[in-house]
Amino acid sequence: MKKIVIAIDGYSSCGKSTTAKAVAAELGYAYIDTGAMYRAVTLYLLEHDIAFDNLPQIEQALHEMHISFKRNRKTGRNELCLDGQIREDEIRQMRISNLVSEVSSIPAVRHAMVAQQQRMGRKRGVVMDGRDIGTTVFPDAEVKVFMTAEVVTRAERRQEELAVKGEQVAVEEIVENLRKRDHLDSTRTESPLRRATDAVLLDTTHMMIDEQVDFVLERVSATLFALAAGAGAERNGGEVVV
Repeated sequence: MKKIVIAIDGYSSCGKSTTAKAVAAELGYAYIDTGAMYRAVTLYLLEHDIAFDNLPQIEQALHEMHISFKRNRKTGRNELCLDGQIREDEIRQMRISNLVSEVSSIPAVRHAMVAQQQRMGRKRGVVMDGRDIGTTVFPDAEVKVFMTAEVVTRAERRQEELAVKGEQVAVEEIVENLRKRDHLDSTRTESPLRRATDAVLLDTTHMMIDEQVDFVLERVSATLFALAAGAGAERNGGEVVV
């Protein structure tokens, strides 16, 4: 069966990553969390005391740092590695969340990460979630989903995620962070967050994760069926054989 690219874009804490991971697992596809890559760059710059406006040092850092994903055999999840070390917990902290949109708007950072993401998905058979997958990274993705949800709902979800990791943050602080990130992501010059014209909208405000996963899988099934039918028609001189 033909392998495709599934692009899941949208706002923070809509369930993009959880949904994308589950879809990838169901299909046996690779999962790439592009947001984690920008978080890793943010962490690297902070740990190396590189100012966000120091473009020469940022460009040098992008050449020196190594970002990859390693599968955790116990959890079955891909975990982000920065220079060979798993940094999954550190990149999810609020201090990174507060700065990642600023870092991801730097053109040099954007170009470097997009190029790496395109290399990761060049053989297709991948599920990517982020802000610009369906518009910039893979505008030819066969399935595109744009996820959204009410900001308070998103903040409550994010609060639960942080609590599991032992970080207690007020909902009001998270709402402020999300609104700031939404604005920065949507108004930046380089690859702004926007819904691709051919992306289906998925509002997850009142949806469970299983429902979100089923929604995406239904889109995938319909797309694969259409592709198979089209290929069959070509082989049979335009006549679709079922």
